[in-house]
Amino acid sequence: SFHIKNVTENLTRGLTVISFQAGDRYEFRTFDTYQSPEEAEALVNLLKQLTKDNASFVILAHDSAAKNLRPHYPILKQLGFEKMSLLADRQAYVAHNLNDKLVEMQDDTSIGVEVLYPKDVKNTAIYFSQPKLNFEPKIDRYIAHAGGIIEGVKYTNSKEALDQSYSQGFRIFELDIIETTDGAFVAAHDWKHWAKETHFKGNIPVSRKEFLTHKIRGKFEPLDMFAINKWFKEHPDAILVTDKVNEPIRFSKQFIDKARLRMELFSLPAIEEASRNGISILISDIPRSQIKGDVISYLKDHKVEFVSMSRRAIIKNRELLKTFRENDIKVYVYHVNFDSGKDEKYVYSNEIGLVYGMYADKWIPAFKAAKKAP
Repeated sequence: SFHIKNVTENLTRGLTVISFQAGDRYEFRTFDTYQSPEEAEALVNLLKQLTKDNASFVILAHDSAAKNLRPHYPILKQLGFEKMSLLADRQAYVAHNLNDKLVEMQDDTSIGVEVLYPKDVKNTAIYFSQPKLNFEPKIDRYIAHAGGIIEGVKYTNSKEALDQSYSQGFRIFELDIIETTDGAFVAAHDWKHWAKETHFKGNIPVSRKEFLTHKIRGKFEPLDMFAINKWFKEHPDAILVTDKVNEPIRFSKQFIDKARLRMELFSLPAIEEASRNGISILISDIPRSQIKGDVISYLKDHKVEFVSMSRRAIIKNRELLKTFRENDIKVYVYHVNFDSGKDEKYVYSNEIGLVYGMYADKWIPAFKAAKKAP
């Protein structure tokens, strides 16, 4: 992993390059140089460009990284990456030029290093982000995450959050749905988070009655199914997206309008159950990874129109995203605001089009065009 400005990124197999840009911005990409010869070649071409531009960077290995680098060892050595050109699988490796010269570290087990963030970076080149595709600015590209932010607070899943998000322009609203001790569905991210936000000191989970007696942060109204149904009845153009709950039949029977319900589901049996019963499905990462055979065929056979995906996975899944677009399967990304500079405005400007939409904490001025669209 690496840590920058209180942000921690856990990495996947291969070599990760972090590039620093003017204005305290940075970007990164992981190249799976163990699995893919194309990724290894792309990495080497990038190192050539970084060297030519005199750019500031950090490179680090996670797990095996050497397999497809071996044909490029002469070029790496020529570029000054002596230790990278000798890298073996499972070896730890870190390189950086943040002190105006290339430093390489190599070890058979692990490396930990702390360096100062580079000052006065003048390079403005963007190496990893690619121009977004053209897109129509429709309202249905934006889902109010956990009801949306309210007074700077995320994950309230509260009536006030729904009210504010609706007034700003959102028409699709995600709520985290969990279960009380007496079997009632309520809106909260999880019980530990609920106890923290309500200053509840007793045992969790609690009953529905107990849940409703505690306001979030002392002022935001909690939502049970009665309150959820009342709000959606009063807002007949609003759509509910669920998270956490994996019981499509049971939940859909309790929601006011199945036609305005999309359920993010977390197992193939739940997806197949929802499909048989006409419930709109948003498939999450785990069941999607468990599909055997052709993914598109499975999604079409089970009438899955929506996909959730981390925005961190966009780079590695560009071809899959293209296939989804070609088959009118809409991908919504989460992890908005989790990385430095990667907020709603960034996703709107750079990644909508590559993906269909996003889980957004807040409405931003750039969305105003969307409000006018059908």
